[in-house]
Amino acid sequence: MNRIMRTTHAERTIRTVVSASAVCGLTFGLGACSEAVDKVVDQTYEVTYEVTGTSAEEIRFHGGGGKAMEPEIETVKAPALPWRKTVTLRGIMPPAVMPAAPDAGAADLACTITYRGEVIEEVKGEELLTSGGCVAVSPVPD
Repeated sequence: MNRIMRTTHAERTIRTVVSASAVCGLTFGLGACSEAVDKVVDQTYEVTYEVTGTSAEEIRFHGGGGKAMEPEIETVKAPALPWRKTVTLRGIMPPAVMPAAPDAGAADLACTITYRGEVIEEVKGEELLTSGGCVAVSPVPD
């Protein structure tokens, strides 16, 4: 019975050491990740959103407010199409524009996100219903 207790104690000790090592590794790894995020979070970049089609009920987009990982969403109700807006975003904030069709079909709606003259995301037609719009990764280099 003593031998069983030692084995169980040894197993607990090993698990504790492994867990502590994992926590330390994550802490240092996330610390480095956090430093990288802090480095790019103050950088800014401009993107241009564009929505085309015959009509949209509303257009929601990241306009630059809020935090990098929790951007505020701005809304334009009943916009005239084609609609275009250039915004300044910060750091790792993802550019996103989400048009909503006035009815269930979005066959003629399309959205694009342009960065430095190059389209970085484009979604058309029925794909808008499944994707929710155009969302891209921040182009800010790491």
